[in-house]
Amino acid sequence: MTTSNDTFNSRRTLQVGDKSYTYFSIPEAEKNGLEGASRLPFSTRVLLENLLRFEDERTVKRDDILAIADWLNNKGKVEKEIAFRPARVLMQDFTGVPGVVDLAAMRDAMNKLGGDPKKINPLVPVDLVIDHSVIVDEFGTPRAYHDNVEKEYERNGERYRFLRWGQDAFDNFRVVPPGTGICHQVNLEYLSQTVWTRTENGETVAYPDSLVGTDSHTTMVNGLSVLGWGVGGIEAEAAMLGQPLSMLIPEVIGFKLTGRLKEGVTATDLVLTVTQMLRKKGVVGKFVEFYGPGLDAMTIEDRATIGNMAPEYGATCGFFPIDDATIRYLHKTGRADDRVALVEAYAKAQGTFRTADTPDPEFTDTLFLDLGDVVPSMAGPKRPQDRILLSGTRQGFIDAMDTEFKKAADIASRYKVEGKNFDLGHGDVVIAAITSCTNTSNPSVMIGAGLLARNAVAKGLKSKPWVKTSVAPGSQVAGEYLEKSGLQKDLDALGFNIVGYGCTTCIGNSGPLAEEISKTINDNGIIATAVLSGNRNFEGRISPDVRANYLASPPLVVAYALAGSLQIDLTTEPLGTGSDGQPVYLKDIWPSSQEIQEFIDRNITQELFRRRYADVFTGDANWKGITVSGGLTYHWDSSSTYVQNPPYFEGITKTPEPVEDIVGARILGLFLDSITTDHISPAGSIKEASPAGRYLRDHQVRPQDFNQYGTRRGNHEVMMRGTFANIRLKNQMVRDESGNVVEGGYTVHFPSGDRLAIYDAAERYKAEGVPVVVFAGREYGTGSSRDWAAKGSKLLGIRAVIAQSFERIHRSNLVGMGIIPLVFEEGTSWETLGLKGDEKVTIHGLGDTLQPRQKLTVEITFADGTVKNVPLIARIDTLDELEYFRNGGILHYVLRQLAA
Repeated sequence: MTTSNDTFNSRRTLQVGDKSYTYFSIPEAEKNGLEGASRLPFSTRVLLENLLRFEDERTVKRDDILAIADWLNNKGKVEKEIAFRPARVLMQDFTGVPGVVDLAAMRDAMNKLGGDPKKINPLVPVDLVIDHSVIVDEFGTPRAYHDNVEKEYERNGERYRFLRWGQDAFDNFRVVPPGTGICHQVNLEYLSQTVWTRTENGETVAYPDSLVGTDSHTTMVNGLSVLGWGVGGIEAEAAMLGQPLSMLIPEVIGFKLTGRLKEGVTATDLVLTVTQMLRKKGVVGKFVEFYGPGLDAMTIEDRATIGNMAPEYGATCGFFPIDDATIRYLHKTGRADDRVALVEAYAKAQGTFRTADTPDPEFTDTLFLDLGDVVPSMAGPKRPQDRILLSGTRQGFIDAMDTEFKKAADIASRYKVEGKNFDLGHGDVVIAAITSCTNTSNPSVMIGAGLLARNAVAKGLKSKPWVKTSVAPGSQVAGEYLEKSGLQKDLDALGFNIVGYGCTTCIGNSGPLAEEISKTINDNGIIATAVLSGNRNFEGRISPDVRANYLASPPLVVAYALAGSLQIDLTTEPLGTGSDGQPVYLKDIWPSSQEIQEFIDRNITQELFRRRYADVFTGDANWKGITVSGGLTYHWDSSSTYVQNPPYFEGITKTPEPVEDIVGARILGLFLDSITTDHISPAGSIKEASPAGRYLRDHQVRPQDFNQYGTRRGNHEVMMRGTFANIRLKNQMVRDESGNVVEGGYTVHFPSGDRLAIYDAAERYKAEGVPVVVFAGREYGTGSSRDWAAKGSKLLGIRAVIAQSFERIHRSNLVGMGIIPLVFEEGTSWETLGLKGDEKVTIHGLGDTLQPRQKLTVEITFADGTVKNVPLIARIDTLDELEYFRNGGILHYVLRQLAA
């Protein structure tokens, strides 16, 4: 049960109906010394309540609580570390499997240290949703869903048996089986409660629902007033084991919304606009909170769409306060009546229930957007923040052919597809996917896509034959309302059959293109395109055959399947010719907002949500039929190529060895800006000739059974070989005879000068006893909260990453694996220093004298013997992070604490 020193005398009782709840009152704390607390941003008040509830003068001191109130004076610009304890943890299976593998490994290590393995057990509720494994192998047929599920179980049997063991072996751990939906949509529609409760010894404490998730888009639930964000798997595991999350009190950027969206403008258009504005503003490491009269008519689903893309606009979260819309949504989605009543009563008692008359909170800084100014938009071809107007998409692609792909002179060329009666050219859409939690959680755009399909079918339009079409609803609720409304039949007619309930194309699970289409693209260097309703469009992520990827609303995804090319301007040119011989334009088939709302009102009911989520943890016959073995510790199978005991804890002692300085390190990679976690640790297909492919072949796995990196994250042998194996990675050290950078996961070993796969070079350096480092530009590690980007780096022997800036989660993950992130002073980069990759690197001061944010010096010895001393800043930001680094990682620290 919660014990707090409660020095602000805030502990109170709340009566709701016939139930009594203990809570920690912010208004009472304000009366007792926290002056101005009611003027804080709503998101900051969630942090404040957390500190009030956990005040113990050890992890949470009275001064920490006072520092929250002092935010009104410094607006978060003074660095102050606090300890935050989320109510729960959310995982998806790509990141969840290695998380459970680590817990199983920690139980083994605890045995070896003479401790009690039962201590390795979640202390807060953990939900793992299996949503990342289904691949779009089959599409465009009524059997697509059935066949894809069948293949999913064939490929992932070992992983799913392991998760079934974990479900039984660990307390506070639930698994949502495959075929249910995307973790963030299941979280929004069912798992989240907005106000959480915990009962012990007859006392029930109510407090704000909050979480961390092992997926960066955990922020989607910010739209339901649940504070949460993505963290690496290692941080999530520490939170599961009762460790507080160390964080700095954040700056909070207020984003004021006014007005309403115009007719024909979607929530997707809005979120792409918001993403572009916030990226330009610069909100990395900051909270964003939305406020203003624009919220009055905004649905929770639209808010969730905006919250979802917080990683794309760079913020820690994108928070919305509780209001009437929150209460209506909780009721509509079938939450228990007493929970809905508690949410309303609790928020009003805390002064955190927003109304039209609520005074604006104070913020660090603000932005403004009139929703009436938002226009139809897309984003691409490579980054989600690169918004283009729908009317400018054609010209945008033409420009990208020149600036991005250097093929402007070839833009009109077309090439025959063998055995088919069509040809292919640059800009042709080969993937059109309604996918991703960002949009499939929002009935307005899903119903909109269905109605657009109905109108297109009525006009006699068809999808182009080279387009791979798919629908992957984010929950069974979405699948059923499309079916119930009759709109799925119209989507089917255009090839948009349901292919699975999971992330699919958005995370790279788009499956193979038809062999003849893939061959035509690759033989002729065609810049093919994908249009998807996702949140990520980095090159190399969606498909190895597609280099230009565009984010769009579900209705526009259908429209581009009809048009078949980005070289068509959908605002002025016809999508095709109707059955009457007349041209059909987008405006002819675009549904009205009134028509969409009528379909929503008729087909989406509370009964639908309650029925679909009644047995959400049960699964289908495939899941029920999985047999498991093992007890307190897992019976590792040495022949498994999916799940292996990782080597992190080999030789661990009860006290850590001192950290050694980095002396004479070699450079493994020189990278430019925006190296993503996809570049560092790809989730997609495994190439046969790659180090990971060689490993699998050596273990008698056929290439057709390689599956993907994402599904093999429970096996460190595959993942360390896949680190920096992205086919689009550009290591500036590696150039061809003409001086052009060679794409792929290669480096140059020194002093031999041999060109090798990065994994092979790292292994050679290990054998030689030589440490390695990586240099990069700005925003290193942007993208998904992928802990294997840090774990793989650790297993390659990387001691430090030196960059101009880091993405928030990846920086934390590096520290969590005992790798030191270092940044140059402004104006300095590896390019300004003239590095080529053949230099040696030495960094002193990593031992007992190291402090958070300390200035260090890197000594760079050039091939000609010249030495440069360059100042750096250690991006170990807090004292807790320093402890993790000194212990070799956060899991080592936790294990030693529990074994003490």
